Amino acid sequence: MAGTVDARLKELGIDIPTPPTPAANYVPFVKSGNLVFVSGQIPMVAGKIEGIGTVGEDYSVDEAKDIARICAINLIAQAKVAAGGDLDRVQRVVKLGGFVNCVDHFIEQPEVINGASDLMVAVFGDKGRHARFAVGSNSLPRGVAVEVEGVFEIA
Repeated sequence: MAGTVDARLKELGIDIPTPPTPAANYVPFVKSGNLVFVSGQIPMVAGKIEGIGTVGEDYSVDEAKDIARICAINLIAQAKVAAGGDLDRVQRVVKLGGFVNCVDHFIEQPEVINGASDLMVAVFGDKGRHARFAVGSNSLPRGVAVEVEGVFEIA
């Protein structure tokens, strides 16, 4: 049924933005066969970078989870472009990779990246369940607290 994912996004109150253009020498996604590899997405909202800072210093785990959710919305925006505008073509969220700019000895990276993972399941249902990694970092591009990349299977 066409528009199923768009209807779910509407129920969740999520507007998928037009994806921003890359800030450096890379492409936003690469299609290889039925797989789409989406470059790392930062918390960009309406053309402005949000979530600048360090988890465990500037942001709590719950606040960082919200930042990861913004990154996931931007991942979905890129997947939508890759799917020719039809998110119902997404057969599976294959894998997410999450990076958390955090203080030393911070160990709750998985809880932070759950903000992205939970959104994928909320939007795509069982097709949104995925493999994943969540790692800590002492710095991320543009000083953001979270960056998330993803792999999607498109029909």
